[in-house]
Amino acid sequence: MSEYEHTCLIRGDGGRTLRAILDRICNKWTLLVVATLDQATLRFTDLHQQVPGISQRMLTLTLRQLERDGLVSRTVHAEVPPRVEYALTAAGKSLIPPALALAGWAIEHVPAIEASRAAYEAVRTAAPTAANRRTVASPGAASVD
Repeated sequence: MSEYEHTCLIRGDGGRTLRAILDRICNKWTLLVVATLDQATLRFTDLHQQVPGISQRMLTLTLRQLERDGLVSRTVHAEVPPRVEYALTAAGKSLIPPALALAGWAIEHVPAIEASRAAYEAVRTAAPTAANRRTVASPGAASVD
């Protein structure tokens, strides 16, 4: 792949398809559900207990979307009461290595990101300078310069 070929892949259809997939994969719950299912095939209740903070509704929606996208399989066993199990498909398992790489990058860069955030906030909360006063002046107000 050439140095810039990846940007062409990203912009193929204006990026709509890729953004839709990345939005699904990178949402708040998808990676937690995928990582949890990487450990074992689970029933809904077990999965719900192992993903901290997720509501039943959000887990249901996330599982439906992942099943629709082919990342999770749903198996209904003909029992009374019915037993439903969720497992990662091959495509779902293939998401684990890039997800771990992204998590590793985040862990590696936490100190720098936190320092940058602190510096940004320090500038934003500092006493307003003349330049800052101009930018926060109400529309139509005369400049004091």
